[in-house]
Amino acid sequence: MRILLVLSLALLSMPAANSQKTVTFSAEDGALLHGDEYGSGDRGVVLAHGGRFNKESWKAQALKLEAAGFHVLAFDFRGYGQSKGPGDSAPMSAPLQLDVLAAVRYLHKNGAKYVSIVGGSMGGGAAGAASITSLPGEIDRVVFLGAYPDGPAEKLKCASLFIVAKNDANDDGPRLPHVREAYEKAPEPKKLIVLEGSAHAQFLFQTDQSERVMTEILQFLSAK
Repeated sequence: MRILLVLSLALLSMPAANSQKTVTFSAEDGALLHGDEYGSGDRGVVLAHGGRFNKESWKAQALKLEAAGFHVLAFDFRGYGQSKGPGDSAPMSAPLQLDVLAAVRYLHKNGAKYVSIVGGSMGGGAAGAASITSLPGEIDRVVFLGAYPDGPAEKLKCASLFIVAKNDANDDGPRLPHVREAYEKAPEPKKLIVLEGSAHAQFLFQTDQSERVMTEILQFLSAK
């Protein structure tokens, strides 16, 4: 009996199995992309990183999404990590929306009925462009972190959540006016959250507002 009790306690203390696995998939222009896949199921989420990040930067958020029942794919854009493809020497001007669409379609092919995107900065712009060029129903929702679509916001084909810090700015000035303009043009349903501070996009997860940002994302992605 004592041996069984010790064994049971040992099993309980073991860390939960990590379902993360590395996958590869191709964009329609031949780009070969690498991603980290977490979980499974019919509710998919693509995590599209910003210009100063990579797929690994999403791990904490990916694990929280997986724990909430989502099938998650964090990927490297062409020119990052091992991902390669046309324009990868200058990713900011490459057709990054094709990378996002490839990630969305990967999840659809692997069991997801509904696929949303969380995009930070560069990744948010590409996510918006992907929604604009996507087939009807391909993309369920998009979260823009310190970002707005690379393209006309009124042509978005899905629900949208914009999250931006009030004093987030770059060399061209504050980002909030551009985010607010895109939000106002975006079709319903939509939501805009303006936070205190100046943290940009994924850097929000390094602030004391990280928990609120994650809660807002989870609520938005889980809404019926």
